[in-house]
Amino acid sequence: MTASKPEEYDLLMLGSGAAGKLLAWTFGSKGMKVAAIERKYVGGSCPNIACLPSKNIIRGAKVASFFRRSEEFGITKDHWKIDMSAVRARKRKMVEGLVEMHLDKYKQSRAELIMGSGRFIGPKTIEVTSADGSVRVLNGKNVVINTGTRATIDPTPGLREAKPLTHVEALELDRVPEHLLVLGGGFVGLELSQAMRRFGSRVTVIDRNSRLAHGEDEDISAALRELFKDEGIDVATNTRINRVEGKSGESVKLHANRDGSDVILEGSHLLVAAGRTPNTEGIGLDIAGVQTTDRGYVKVNERLQTTAPDVWAAGDCAGSPHFTHISENDFQIIRDNILGGNRVTTGRQVPFCMFTDPEFARIGLSETQAKEQRIPYRLAKVPLNAVLRARTLSETRGFLKALIDTGSDRILGFSAFSVEAGEILAVVQVAMLAGLPYTALRDAIITHPTMVEGLIALFSNVSPAPVPASGAKAAPA
Repeated sequence: MTASKPEEYDLLMLGSGAAGKLLAWTFGSKGMKVAAIERKYVGGSCPNIACLPSKNIIRGAKVASFFRRSEEFGITKDHWKIDMSAVRARKRKMVEGLVEMHLDKYKQSRAELIMGSGRFIGPKTIEVTSADGSVRVLNGKNVVINTGTRATIDPTPGLREAKPLTHVEALELDRVPEHLLVLGGGFVGLELSQAMRRFGSRVTVIDRNSRLAHGEDEDISAALRELFKDEGIDVATNTRINRVEGKSGESVKLHANRDGSDVILEGSHLLVAAGRTPNTEGIGLDIAGVQTTDRGYVKVNERLQTTAPDVWAAGDCAGSPHFTHISENDFQIIRDNILGGNRVTTGRQVPFCMFTDPEFARIGLSETQAKEQRIPYRLAKVPLNAVLRARTLSETRGFLKALIDTGSDRILGFSAFSVEAGEILAVVQVAMLAGLPYTALRDAIITHPTMVEGLIALFSNVSPAPVPASGAKAAPA
């Protein structure tokens, strides 16, 4: 039964992901009446089923790889085995601690957390149905949509019937798959493919594109392909699935076309990691006056305002780059705009890191993007064995590279396929934020031996800026 009179709030969040929970805690702490409506996961996907749990599992796989390499470090090994139930238990313990931390923050901020399914029944008005069937109707002066995305399952015949794993179920496995078939050569697919291989599974990655991580530079794709080859992971690119037989967890058969030829790929488990679908259906957006794009994402402007007055959207569902740190920046933008500011998404940096081993991290322009946009650049690139810390770690696979503006010494982009790539990237990002020339890092005194010290070797490899023709003025630095 629906309540007749809405409960009034200063701010409502439909979804408690990174942006939603931070808005709830921030405005709740200011004494405003705030509520976050969450269907299932306290704190959203990141601490429960995505970023942090996956990195927990990946760390376990890294430890397993050390066992396999133990003689390299002068340590003999006898019989050892992978206990996936213990791997899962470690992950679950971490998640439990994160959920407790989130609940404590709700309590401290006095923001209300309402567990239930929410949908708009009018402008800025949400009906919430709890698990026990009780119904509440809430109205907010401001409302933020933060419902996230889910793994896309294409309408390939037999795929949905095969009950494939997504990243959610893959992180809950209690035994090592005998042969895992992975649909998708993007971030999620690559991270989990390597982890499951290191736990002992046979793994085959299938991608419809011509190379892994096809949106990145070719040297990145080639390095990933070589890494997977060395780790015994099979890769099938230019492969499109036509039909699926069987059931994941038992036996799966993929009927596909590869480079124009029909092929059959067989395995015990199937993992789908080929894109994301926004969680915007069935929540009454049309009733609220909130329009969506042709791909189902909430339509927003540069201030993250939707097409409905005083209704905002943040994170994946708003089409923002699918990273938790971007959703956190969405929180900052919406927070400031609700308070009367004028903050926008235009021109913001989007750093990212893929947690394969080695990691791949990038900020700014890739070579591919620079060429597409016809932006001239100077390229600096060094192999990772030029970084002495990498040698001490016996982790010399990979490289560092940077793009430098030809008319100045500004850093246009930085990429690292390297151990600790994400940490190295942060240093370059700060330099880019500060508008520093690459020479500031080249000439810096950096602690030896550290991975960041590799930036000295990298930026010492930058070629001089071209000398302007006679009579021409040099571009300003």
